[in-house]
Amino acid sequence: MQTSAVPDLAHTHARPVHWLATATAMAAVVAVAALLQPGAATASQTARTGGLRTAAAPAPAPDAAAVTYPLDCAGARSVVVKKASGDIDGDGRPETVAAAHCEAGSGTPPSGVYVLARSAGNEPRVVATLVEPSERLSVGRLAVRDGAVTATLFGYSSADVPRCCPDQEETVKWRWAGGKFVRSGPAEARGM
Repeated sequence: MQTSAVPDLAHTHARPVHWLATATAMAAVVAVAALLQPGAATASQTARTGGLRTAAAPAPAPDAAAVTYPLDCAGARSVVVKKASGDIDGDGRPETVAAAHCEAGSGTPPSGVYVLARSAGNEPRVVATLVEPSERLSVGRLAVRDGAVTATLFGYSSADVPRCCPDQEETVKWRWAGGKFVRSGPAEARGM
C-alpha cells in the first residue's frame, strides 16, 4: 500500500460543535450590524444644527380640485379635465396648470387653461389664464416640462361643425418671460 504524501487531515472534518460555533458567531455579527445601522434617510431636514439652517421641503404643487375657476357655468359645476405640475417661473416652487370646463350633458364644452400657485397663506389660487373659455377650445394634451407649459388645443373651423367633433388642432407652448406668460406656436391651427 502506498502512503499519502499529504498529512492526515482528520482534524478538518466538521463536527456539530463547529457548526454551532460558526452559527453563533454569524448571529452575533448580524446583531451587531443591525445595532450599528444609520438612521432612516429623509428627503428634507428641518432641524437647526451647528449654526447651519437646513431647508424645509417645498410645499406641494397646488391642488387643482381646491380652486374656484372663473367659469360661468350657469348653475352647473366646473370640472378639471387635465392638470400638470412643475416649476414654471423658476422660483423653486411648483405651480399647477389646469384645464377646466363646465360640466355638460353632451358635446364638448370649451375649456379654460389656468395657472395655479400658492398664496402667502399657502392656499391654491388662479394666478393666470392661458386660454379663455370664450376662445371655444378644448384641451387634449397638457404638460409642464423644463419650465414650459405645452398644450394641444382642439377647435372648430365654423359654427357648422358639430361640437362633438373638433376639426382643428394646434400645439402651443407658454414660457414665463418678463413677468408674464408668452405664447408660442403655429400662427394658424391646422386641419385634422
